[in-house]
Amino acid sequence: MTAREPLGRRTFVAGAATAALFTGTGAGTARAEDLVGGNLPDFHQALKDELRFPLAWGTSPVRDFRTWRRTARRTVEDHLLVDDQRGTPYDPEFTEGPEGDGYRRQSVTLALTRHTRVRGSLLTPHGTGPFPAVLLLHDHGAKFDIGKEKCVRPWAPWDDGTRLASAQAWADKLLDGRFVGDELARHGYVVLCLDALGWGDRGPVTYEQQQALAANLYNLGSSLAGLMAREDARAAGFLAGLDRVDARRVAAVGFSMGAYRAWQTAALSDDIAAAVSVCWMTGLKEMMVPGNNTLRGQSAYYMLHPGLARHLDIPDVASIAAPRPMFFVDGERDTLFTPDGVAAAYAKLRAVWDSRRAGHRLRTDLWPGVGHVFTAPMQDEVFAWLDSTL
Repeated sequence: MTAREPLGRRTFVAGAATAALFTGTGAGTARAEDLVGGNLPDFHQALKDELRFPLAWGTSPVRDFRTWRRTARRTVEDHLLVDDQRGTPYDPEFTEGPEGDGYRRQSVTLALTRHTRVRGSLLTPHGTGPFPAVLLLHDHGAKFDIGKEKCVRPWAPWDDGTRLASAQAWADKLLDGRFVGDELARHGYVVLCLDALGWGDRGPVTYEQQQALAANLYNLGSSLAGLMAREDARAAGFLAGLDRVDARRVAAVGFSMGAYRAWQTAALSDDIAAAVSVCWMTGLKEMMVPGNNTLRGQSAYYMLHPGLARHLDIPDVASIAAPRPMFFVDGERDTLFTPDGVAAAYAKLRAVWDSRRAGHRLRTDLWPGVGHVFTAPMQDEVFAWLDSTL
């Protein structure tokens, strides 16, 4: 019999925990040494090491790029746990709002899925269309009383001033006081912004309720993140189909969770011709480190597709949008995404676009001295990029 190596402390802990599961001992007596920071398993590094992302472009055995895109998109959709809703009529209802500064305001209510009708803000520039358009996707921010109002200035009769005060404070905190949707409309873009489930008219959920909401959807055979992904893709199709919109010039734009939604929608919908993502891009392994905000759970459920990491990294999913024009902007001092994570993701993205001889269509910026914000100078760069792209 070959002599065994002495067990190291970490090996022993993992083994003891496993043995307890099968012997019935130790039930309800999880020890601090089994967890890192209270919510990360002691063996998390081993799990990360096992993630090879075998479906990533360049790693996948599929060598034809169009075939790879179809395969990768189908894999993502299989993990959404929400059926494709493209056969559901939108059946929109429009209500006029007060005139904006150079643009028309409307409220629109439409069916995003066969179970949900959602009210959103629709802005249309004055003049003769068809116009380029932006699907504007709001952030998370653990602030649920407003959703679309984070992007588009609210108006009566749906606001008695309460939402405007909340939205203006949010804009002052993160957006240099601007409503990005109104700015885009003044720049000549049709803008559509809708609430995700849990925000504004579709909430408000509380921070502590997010996990229960996600768990209940899982128990019902559905998914919170998958629902948001399907709804955003449906919203892109609705916007592209409006008579006032040039369907060849529709972009998805978002900040923070809205940035995640923007590149995800570009990956899942051919109705999106370009996308801008501000402050949400990283490699998965670099994000899953002790102390990262994602490890708190709760908010992460809006961006969690169970099992997808066995196939694709985060930038791999965004790469399904290649070789369409994409603009990724991150802040050097953003505490939510490590510089290493951003750099790793940008490198993966660059390799994909370069492989398609489309490197000029990908822009990746890391703003020095900037945190998790979308400042006026950053916005101006985005507007200029959209103008030149669309």
